[in-house]
Amino acid sequence: MQEDDFSQVEASLSCARNELLTVGSLLLNEPSCCPSLAAARAADAAFRAALEAVALESLAGVAVLRMVEGPPASAAPTAGSIPQEADGSKGADNKKGGDKKKDKKGAGGVVLGKGTALVRAFVEGAAAGGPGSVLPVTPAEPPAAASLAAGCLGPQALAAVTAALDPLHSAALDQVMVELRSCVEANQARRKPKVAKGARDFMPDQMAIREAAFNIITSVFKRHGAVSIDTPVFELRETLMGKYGEDSKLIYDLAGGELLSLRYDLTVPFARYVAVNSVGNIKRYHIGKVYRRDQPQMTRGRFREFFQCDFDVAGAYATMVADSEVVKVLVEILQDLQLGEFEIKLNHRKLLDSMMEIAGVPPQKFRAICSAIDKLDKEPWEAVRSEMIEEKGLPDAVADSIGDFVVLRGEPMALLDKLSSPDHPFTQHPASREAMEELRLLFKYLTAMNALGPVVLDLSLARGLDYYTGVIYEATLKGGNVGSIAAGGRYDTLVGMFSSKDVPAVGVSIGIERVFAIMEAKVRERAAAQGQPVRATETEVLVASIGNDMQVKRMEVANMLWGAGVNAEFGFKPNPKMGDQLNYALEQAIPFIVLFGDEELNAGCVKVKDMGEKTEDKVPLQNLTSDLNRRLQIRRAQSGLLPPKQEC
Repeated sequence: MQEDDFSQVEASLSCARNELLTVGSLLLNEPSCCPSLAAARAADAAFRAALEAVALESLAGVAVLRMVEGPPASAAPTAGSIPQEADGSKGADNKKGGDKKKDKKGAGGVVLGKGTALVRAFVEGAAAGGPGSVLPVTPAEPPAAASLAAGCLGPQALAAVTAALDPLHSAALDQVMVELRSCVEANQARRKPKVAKGARDFMPDQMAIREAAFNIITSVFKRHGAVSIDTPVFELRETLMGKYGEDSKLIYDLAGGELLSLRYDLTVPFARYVAVNSVGNIKRYHIGKVYRRDQPQMTRGRFREFFQCDFDVAGAYATMVADSEVVKVLVEILQDLQLGEFEIKLNHRKLLDSMMEIAGVPPQKFRAICSAIDKLDKEPWEAVRSEMIEEKGLPDAVADSIGDFVVLRGEPMALLDKLSSPDHPFTQHPASREAMEELRLLFKYLTAMNALGPVVLDLSLARGLDYYTGVIYEATLKGGNVGSIAAGGRYDTLVGMFSSKDVPAVGVSIGIERVFAIMEAKVRERAAAQGQPVRATETEVLVASIGNDMQVKRMEVANMLWGAGVNAEFGFKPNPKMGDQLNYALEQAIPFIVLFGDEELNAGCVKVKDMGEKTEDKVPLQNLTSDLNRRLQIRRAQSGLLPPKQEC
């Protein structure tokens, strides 16, 4: 296209833009005795202007494609016929095994894909007056000859394409949409599948590590007397909306039928469960998947689909008693998982509200400012301060006053004594005085349960979720780069949002994906140091044989071991080679092999190979289960992974 052509396109776009502005003015300002008719006319005019803008862009796009593609072939494609090159089929002159990269090149440098060729054929045909027509560019002419002056993008072509794009009056548009859908579906069948963004597949060895983490976490929950419940993976949209502050935009909505959304966490569904089932007191745990339409950061353990492990106590109890046990549960889990040194940052929602009131934040902006403060673990104070001033509309002095508070963190009792001094602003505020009294009681209880050590009182901790009303906390690994691995707090009014009665509650949620990333790295490092693979199975014994026709006997021996509670495999090959069986045991880190052939069976015994000790012993077949259980019990006790197994 020449410079004059682009000028005319720009002028046409400007005209369409002015039409849209005129339509907007018509909608807002036209005095009429029949406003509904005026609105309908304005809406129709807006629709026509939008169609014309799309048509103009389509024509400009076709012209650019022509410039890039070069002179057209002798027969242009129509909406029902695709060029052979675009279809991927070979012409008569094509040679089998030719250069695929060269095949991608056309006379002018490129060959269009199926979908693009369909759309171009449709637009060209409409612009030239009917199906099968093309824009007036001949092979002898340079691409620039396809100019507005020649009429290919003139008013008549624009009007024709606009009419063709009208979904109310264009049968051709329906036909091309059907063909485009068929094209997309055909491509999907050939396209290599992939995992959706923000999700992932788990390999067998990864699942073994994750199940170990679940077992550790669940054992702590049960140790404290919690019961298990389950709730649907989706809820009514109204159940979830308005509970997560600015994060409500991350909720996944489901299409069709009822207005439903995938659950964002396990806490709101639990509150709904308590309200619907009229539960007064419950100590429950729940492990399940949740979904967030977030920007994934796979290396930092941030996904769109992930597990949460929740522990909550609902019911009216003495102040800080339930809160202290929840924090104790969190401490025990992080200690038992052996992730490394950790800290639990703790704050109180009433301290946050008092802090903002003292600083001069308007009440209607409390939650918005809390969401900004909550970013301090990811962003420097300067960035958070800028957001408060420029986006939230706080005066500079108010933001600076908040900054004087959020820098305060330290050993719980020492910092609490400092905040309780007579000259501190918190002592002059009723809500903050109440919060400090509750925190002092909480720290007393945690000391009694030997759980205060990793706790840090941190006034920058905000937790942006709307439903928190009291103590809030968040666990992080020292020196780690995975963000928080657990968080929670008190939410006394959340259940009341679903019923006429408030049920106080407090809980904690373990982010298993981030925990799993740390555990996986440690397990793989330990396995590499020992020169062993990460075990994907819990097989303890491989039943192997020497010679032919031993599969039935291997099945009988394996069945005997299964009946005694021994994890065993027998192999599916009818006549496996000894080398293959030995390699499988090594690859899977199976500790014992039970081996036999005709000689052993005739003597009524088998051989037991200890793969770790590299020893081999003959054992009478009738004593095999007791012998293996003894060996496995010793091995478990030595490994420290499991308590010694009691024999029946």
